[in-house]
Amino acid sequence: MSRIALRPFTLDDTDWLRFIGDRGVRTLDDARGCLQSGPIAHAAAHGFALGAVIATGHGAPIGMCGLIRREGLDDVDLGYAFLPAARGRGYAREAAAAWLARGFDDFGLKRVVAITKPDNGPSQRVLEGIGMHFERRLRLPAHEEDCLLYAVTRP
Repeated sequence: MSRIALRPFTLDDTDWLRFIGDRGVRTLDDARGCLQSGPIAHAAAHGFALGAVIATGHGAPIGMCGLIRREGLDDVDLGYAFLPAARGRGYAREAAAAWLARGFDDFGLKRVVAITKPDNGPSQRVLEGIGMHFERRLRLPAHEEDCLLYAVTRP
């Protein structure tokens, strides 16, 4: 039995979005704009996007996970972020594994990549735990620091 549920973001998720990372989202209007121009628009264009991760028995999102097309990457990127209280509990690994399977099975992807900061050991362990392998360091457009690129091809 899965401990999580995955669903697309809706505009009802605006309050929660303010608490994931520092994306310059400070108000509900900022969050609505971020959702409309980000995951909602991405899903309409590509069929997939970052979406909400809900812990079984909870109504509010504990994190986000999904597949995205990212500038500077040739392949679809697996991304995720979780609230501090939800980190270290295996939710990221469950959600990432589920989205990776969807990428291969539902969207016919041949290869999926993910990026992480060089000092983010927990994220690297999540990616390795779902079968991804480190490929190289790279710097994406509009990023000030290098990141690590992980990848996996369809089994």
